[in-house]
Amino acid sequence: MEFEEIRRSIEELAEIPAADLKSRPEAGDVFRAFKGLLNSGRARSAEKKDGRWQANAWVKQGILVGMKLGVLQESSIPLRGGNDWTFVDKDTYPVRRFGAGDGVRVVPGGSSVRDGAYLAPSVVMMPPAYVNVGAYVDEGTMIDSHALVGSCAQVGRNVHLSAASQIGGVLEPVGAVPVVVEDDVMIGGNCGIYEGTVVRSRAVIGTGVILNASTPVYDLVNGEIIRKNGDGPLTIPEGAVVVAGSRKAKGDFAAEHGLAIYTPLIVKYRDEKTDSATALESALR
Repeated sequence: MEFEEIRRSIEELAEIPAADLKSRPEAGDVFRAFKGLLNSGRARSAEKKDGRWQANAWVKQGILVGMKLGVLQESSIPLRGGNDWTFVDKDTYPVRRFGAGDGVRVVPGGSSVRDGAYLAPSVVMMPPAYVNVGAYVDEGTMIDSHALVGSCAQVGRNVHLSAASQIGGVLEPVGAVPVVVEDDVMIGGNCGIYEGTVVRSRAVIGTGVILNASTPVYDLVNGEIIRKNGDGPLTIPEGAVVVAGSRKAKGDFAAEHGLAIYTPLIVKYRDEKTDSATALESALR
């Protein structure tokens, strides 16, 4: 099936209730062709057009079609001593397998990638880590231990997702832009990027920073407050260095008790010193 034919078919199938969808003999063939586009990186849940990230609703619809078509299936991994490690999930989204020819390194130790996610050649996953369906991870990116790439999240080239960082996913509503991390971004340990936040290229997100749609970011360099703008996402500027900070809470009670609220702060913009501190070691690849 050609790309546009798959797209049109997915949009049609998305309107059919789950009970009726399973009785359509062509539905399974369309979905398998669609999942092939996801696994190859040809279909993405969001793309940058005219400088703005836009959701591809039909791709999210296709993922949901797979959910409707799937039935629960048990799988297992044999363990020493005879007790298998068992899992239960929709049979339409098994664990994805990679071969040496794919150029992806999934280091042993409990990591998994759900079928329907794209990992480009030279991506490295350290254990344990997880990549969910619809995610796109581009070349040279390091997914460190205990890191999560959520459903439909878009991660660019040469990104470092440090240990325990969480890149949230946005599958529904289908028109919502998922979390986007552009090229050459450094995400520090224990960070959380959620609710469709866009992190522009070369930004550095310091350890423990949480970014979501309701969190204002204070730019100390330019004297600005960055917020989610209407229907647009919270967007961290290119090259911004963001650290965890705080600001005074309002009200007499807060003043009496010296209370403060967590706030991300842009303390500088990337320079040569930052580049050297965040450089990825090519030998690790």
